Amino acid sequence: MVTPPEVLAIIPARGGSKGIPRKNIRLFAGYPLIAYSIAAARQAERVTRVIVSTDDEEIAVTARQFGAETPFLRPAEFAQDNTLDLPVFRHALEWLAQSEGYRPEVVVQLRPTSPIRPPGLVDEAIRILLGHPEADSVRGVVPAGQNPHKMWWIDSQSGWMKPLLQVEGIPEPYNAPRQVLPPVYWQTGHIDAIRPAVILEKNSMSGDVILPVMIDPRYTVDIDTPYDWLRYEWLVVNGGLELVHPSNRKRPLPKDVRLLALDFDGVLTDNRVWVDQDGREAIAASRGDSMGIRLLRESGVEVIVISTEVNPVVQARCRKMNIPAITGTWDKAGVLEAYLKERNIDSQNVVFLGNDVNDLPCFSIVACGVAVADAEPEVLRQADLVLTQRGGYGAVRELCNKILLQKAARQ
Repeated sequence: MVTPPEVLAIIPARGGSKGIPRKNIRLFAGYPLIAYSIAAARQAERVTRVIVSTDDEEIAVTARQFGAETPFLRPAEFAQDNTLDLPVFRHALEWLAQSEGYRPEVVVQLRPTSPIRPPGLVDEAIRILLGHPEADSVRGVVPAGQNPHKMWWIDSQSGWMKPLLQVEGIPEPYNAPRQVLPPVYWQTGHIDAIRPAVILEKNSMSGDVILPVMIDPRYTVDIDTPYDWLRYEWLVVNGGLELVHPSNRKRPLPKDVRLLALDFDGVLTDNRVWVDQDGREAIAASRGDSMGIRLLRESGVEVIVISTEVNPVVQARCRKMNIPAITGTWDKAGVLEAYLKERNIDSQNVVFLGNDVNDLPCFSIVACGVAVADAEPEVLRQADLVLTQRGGYGAVRELCNKILLQKAARQ
């Protein structure tokens, strides 16, 4: 019986990010950013061990929550702004060899800043490396968006432009049609598969013989700025890409939504309450949410609120929006199931929007469980869709708009 090769995935994640502070554990589409790379390693068939190399205890705790090991904290000298990958990986491999006698046959690097990976990518990179004994490493690449044969440098003395590259047989490649130029590729941060000897003996992260693993350019993501963050969160939620995800499954909004069920506190409100000296309570709500509900109802979609709250403010607000409310129940899932049976509504045509752990039982009943942006961490982890808006600040309107757009696309 052939023993499968030992493949170690290392995810480098230092704590001192400047562009986006604490980015490695900041929630990205509902999950800590680092969780996507951990998921890519754990869901790969050929990876046998997953380690996060970090200097930060909080990152280490998060990494362990999502199934990675953190057998050491990286020394500060290897966690500076200008620290390269090579010393980080040398440290990890040397520590594991000295402390555990552990020596993998392949090392995989998964950078947290490239979280959007197609299924099967990690296994494909490992397969290519193991299938080519002459190769030192495999690196993920996409077709380059800009052709370097049409790029220039400017002579500092004369100010003249000079072509960056020449092509044999084409005297002026910068004037040639793109189709006749050699194809070029851009390396991404999705994956590197490397033989440990390349790191430890050749003192390199790639070696001399580097093979490509081709990646669909739609997955090209590198998060360095807050703008990148927003843009690529949108891609995860709305881009329709099949990707490796921490939840291992994300159900889309049903094509034909017949019912939207909502929690109240933390969904239609910001989860705060004002109480006067006589015990009377008041809440704040978004008029935009009210308009979204109205437009959704006019399109033929029913809306209902299911809440544990017993204060009459819930019923009053729902009467204002002209939607039914079932209040004072801790068994939201039971109430929802009874309502669907009474109204003869198929659960596959139902969406539930919540924010707290008592909403989770409803997620398993409906076709799509949705969370507001500031929901509890466990809810964010289990939600099929995480909105960009917070509860009480337009989250309901955002979901209504998504459902309406989907209905319009079908007509």
